[in-house]
Amino acid sequence: MHQLTLAEIARGLADKKFSSEELTKVLLARIAQLDPQLNSFISLTEDLALQQAKAADARRANGESGALLGAPIAHKDLFCTQGIRTSCGSKMLDNFKAPYDATVVAKLAAAGAVTLGKTNMDEFAMGSANESSYYGAVKNPWNLEHVPGGSSGGSAAAVAARLLPAATATDTGGSIRQPAAFTNLTGLKPTYGRVSRWGMIAYASSLDQGGPLARTAEDCAILLQGMAGFDANDSTSIDEPVPDYSASLNESLKGLRIGVPKEYFSAGLDPRIAELIHSSIKELEKLGAVIKEISLPNMQHAIPAYYVIAPAEASSNLSRFDGVRFGHRCEDPKNLEDLYKRSRGEGFGPEVQRRIMVGAYALSAGYYDAYYLKAQKIRRLVKNDFMAAFNEVDIILGPTTPNPAWKLGAKNSDPVAAYLEDVYTITANLAGLPGLSMPAGFVDGLPVGVQLLAPYFQEGRLLNVAHQYQLNTDWHTRTPTGF
Repeated sequence: MHQLTLAEIARGLADKKFSSEELTKVLLARIAQLDPQLNSFISLTEDLALQQAKAADARRANGESGALLGAPIAHKDLFCTQGIRTSCGSKMLDNFKAPYDATVVAKLAAAGAVTLGKTNMDEFAMGSANESSYYGAVKNPWNLEHVPGGSSGGSAAAVAARLLPAATATDTGGSIRQPAAFTNLTGLKPTYGRVSRWGMIAYASSLDQGGPLARTAEDCAILLQGMAGFDANDSTSIDEPVPDYSASLNESLKGLRIGVPKEYFSAGLDPRIAELIHSSIKELEKLGAVIKEISLPNMQHAIPAYYVIAPAEASSNLSRFDGVRFGHRCEDPKNLEDLYKRSRGEGFGPEVQRRIMVGAYALSAGYYDAYYLKAQKIRRLVKNDFMAAFNEVDIILGPTTPNPAWKLGAKNSDPVAAYLEDVYTITANLAGLPGLSMPAGFVDGLPVGVQLLAPYFQEGRLLNVAHQYQLNTDWHTRTPTGF
């Protein structure tokens, strides 16, 4: 049963081949057996899962149906879940139990999804390797000595190891797409504002976006359907109708214009990944797509702009964690200043402290214009590049990452080297565009992803292209040895 996709589970439940309770018990046992070597979960919610599974079976017995009714999933541990620890991978929130459900959690629960637990992540979603978690690094099921990508590495590792069919994740600069590429999954970052951020603990509010991680585009369509939609509680949520994402999966790609930016194939890209990307392009050409070279001239400025904007927003967002209201509080503070300093010093890990310091510096009176304001101007130039490109093409294609997953600890002493791995993904966050990564092959036994970008609210088109590609390739069906 653990090999079934979300779509296959929906059909199996509808045909009464098994119950949600049976499936949930199988997956919980599998997590207990295999997760100790992966460390992909922070919290398991066995009692809640079995309760939700029984309720889903009862709803089906009463004639209800739905693709997510009785389907087991997990949530990245920054989505607030009522009465359950929501830690954000940090000591700061190790003792925090959310008093309410995030909108994404509530919507998926209403659709009948079964929550198996909360997945491990980089602390406060800051990282590209899932090594900055207070609960320890997550390991890549394709090679346990390598990283699974971050910050949604727990969700990615759990789905890739067949511990569950799909999971929620978030993407601030590539944190859905990069782990998807590193673990042979399909991951989708929706348009900014498409999925509610209410109850999703913020890293960088103008960049964060929740989305699905699954093995196939078809499964991502099912999960996104349950997550997307306007939310009056979220001032950045956009009131735009949500289409039926599954309905457009089988549309023809004949005449689809795919742009390939020349800037993507620079010296920083592993030539073996470049070869796999060109193979993907040929596959899509066979399906009727038309390929055109385009240019994104300001892409080279994206990383420095992002690593000013994101830490600046983080330093503002994380100022609420001060040891006074909730979260970690130091022992026996001498005075208020001591309470603030020691609570934050003990509660935040090194990567989070680094980004808070960078962000506070960029926002300081003497440097605001020199750094933050300039970065926002670059952000507009990046967006303008995309708008110009989408006048010529329907989709933009390229690598998701410049290299395959690196070894655990390999970039710990050089954070900038890890930041550079986001070069292809962060532009979509700066511009607010939807992006998808799908499996495209292997280098040295490690998975590689191809990235697709589309105009605003064109998630259906991304899923359609990925689904048609997956009908004609088998990369996404490969399973890591031992899982």
